[in-house]
Amino acid sequence: MRAIPLTVTALTAALLLTACGSGGDTGSGDKNTGSTACRIGGLGVQAGPANAAPAAGDTGDVPVTVTNRGARCTLEGFPGVTLSAGKATATVPQDTSGKPQKLNLAKGDTASFTLTYVRAKEGGAKSLAVTSLKLRLPGASDSQDFPWSYGPVQGKKDAGDPDASVTAFQQAGD
Repeated sequence: MRAIPLTVTALTAALLLTACGSGGDTGSGDKNTGSTACRIGGLGVQAGPANAAPAAGDTGDVPVTVTNRGARCTLEGFPGVTLSAGKATATVPQDTSGKPQKLNLAKGDTASFTLTYVRAKEGGAKSLAVTSLKLRLPGASDSQDFPWSYGPVQGKKDAGDPDASVTAFQQAGD
């Protein structure tokens, strides 16, 4: 008679494991489920306030925070950041010292990254007189421009190779 309780227990365990899901989004609100890549139009974005570099050769940091205003979405990887100075542009490289995390953002959740840069001398040969930065999210093709008021950015080899970097997204807030 012990075979029946063991069979029922085994069947119950198998059903519970199956109910845990295969990782797909069930719409249940579970933050561990999959979702689509976040799009810039569905997020509130705030660049700054910055710890601006006060003089040429100094390092500054510009924190960028995104808040999901819509349906659940995912950020995984590094943001794409391009600095613009009129017709000249420069892509900011990734700071690979930190490993990107997969962040599932429900409505109201926030994430952030930091852009670190070295301020250049006004009019210097390797100086990029930045007027705006363009932000693109990982996994999405749309972008948004933001004004830049932190002075020129120093180039490494030339103005098109900025002495700057962006970190991967990290969960922010509670």
